Amino acid sequence: MSERPHVLLSCAMSVDGYIDDASPDRLRLSSPADFDRVDGVRAACDAILVGAGTIRNDDPKLLIRSPVRRERRVERGLPPDLTKVTVTAGGDLDPDARFFTTGESPKVVYAPPAAVPALAERLGDRAEVIGAGDPVDFAALLADLAARGVRRLMVEGGGEIHTRFLTAGLADELQLVVAPFLIGDPSAPRFAGPGVFPQSPERPMRLAEATRIGDLVLLRYLLGGANRG
Repeated sequence: MSERPHVLLSCAMSVDGYIDDASPDRLRLSSPADFDRVDGVRAACDAILVGAGTIRNDDPKLLIRSPVRRERRVERGLPPDLTKVTVTAGGDLDPDARFFTTGESPKVVYAPPAAVPALAERLGDRAEVIGAGDPVDFAALLADLAARGVRRLMVEGGGEIHTRFLTAGLADELQLVVAPFLIGDPSAPRFAGPGVFPQSPERPMRLAEATRIGDLVLLRYLLGGANRG
């Protein structure tokens, strides 16, 4: 078992780097063909991670949609769905969110130790709550997931989560889909926030794939610090 899982960041953004607009409704940046591609990527992973803000704002299920892909996982001795993982700073999570109420696989929450008792009581048997430093130590989080048998982790955001993985040098792969429009609103969320990134002009990511998906384009990068196979 590796000391940590292979970490794959997955994101769709506008040409100018936004992952949503500032309206109350979720902006769809992708297409049905790309949603199916993402479902296939999920099916090849062991766990999926989103931040607590994504749970509050989008209420995602994070399930594998294709019945065929679910059946193939079961045939390989895997659960039909991925282990769901989230990170919270303050413990503001609703136990009735679809993250917790859908799917039969485990749900794991990483939080600062001070937030663990109240959050564990609130979530009950819907999730396991783990103290992982204040702020949450992402390297420790990955080590814990590896100990649970997670070999491939898919990270679907949001921007703060992507930034933490990138600045810490803990991402191995970035699958970035670019939508053919611009948002241009500085109050809207972006793919990554400010930070000191090891993926610099002196240490660039390596482009492994560029694929057209209708008017979208998928850019798959391998990150310099962890081309670990």
